[in-house]
Amino acid sequence: SEVLAAEAASCLNRAMAALRDIWEEIGIPEEQRLERTDVVKKHIKSLLDMMVAEEESLKERLLKSIALCRKELDTLCRELQLSPFETEEESTILQMEKNLRTRVEVLQKQKRDRKQELKALQEQDRDLCDILCTALFTIDTGCVPSLEDLDRYRRHVASLNTLKEQRREEFVSNKRQIILLMEELDHTPDTSFERDVVCEDEEAFCLSKDNIVALQNLLQQLEARRALNEAVCAELRARIVALWERLQIPEEERESSA
Repeated sequence: SEVLAAEAASCLNRAMAALRDIWEEIGIPEEQRLERTDVVKKHIKSLLDMMVAEEESLKERLLKSIALCRKELDTLCRELQLSPFETEEESTILQMEKNLRTRVEVLQKQKRDRKQELKALQEQDRDLCDILCTALFTIDTGCVPSLEDLDRYRRHVASLNTLKEQRREEFVSNKRQIILLMEELDHTPDTSFERDVVCEDEEAFCLSKDNIVALQNLLQQLEARRALNEAVCAELRARIVALWERLQIPEEERESSA
């Protein structure tokens, strides 16, 4: 800085010497030379004062930015449930402002990312709850979720997806058996639930626990009806055989009748 100050003084001296030479060559009187020298001094002083004011303004802006960043960091750390951010006290104002501003940007991104993930999880949760007829996951949507909250929510949604796939497979398997039994029994769906099972789009069927239980009951009822029909048929066949024996019906006639 001393070298720069010496160079600045040297430049000023050379400039003033050049001005004096010019004024002397022109023939400007001494009194006017002094006036002009005073103008030059005032001009230089004004320029330097303006430069100092600009740098002071920059310093004030940096200090104001530091104060705002500290305030915003405190808020973000509370919202994100993080430890307070510690700055290096020995760092310069410029470096401190940069560090704080960078940290604010990082935490703001973390806040946005958490909220976006929460929104995506809530959308998945609503869709799954509509299909499974279950209650929504309980979480405070008025604040930024913690990492633990998001992890619990992710695991909850994953378990619902697994449950959905299990119930979907059970529904498809039971539906297939129910349709075959209805065809075998020549049974036409006569209740709204039976029509929903047989006719409705598989993706639209509500996979609630009650519906799955009702589906199992319907399958058991149809299986029981088929078993009953088979028992009746077996009894009738036995009676027919007994009658053939009593009437001594030839084997050829029995085969054609059977």
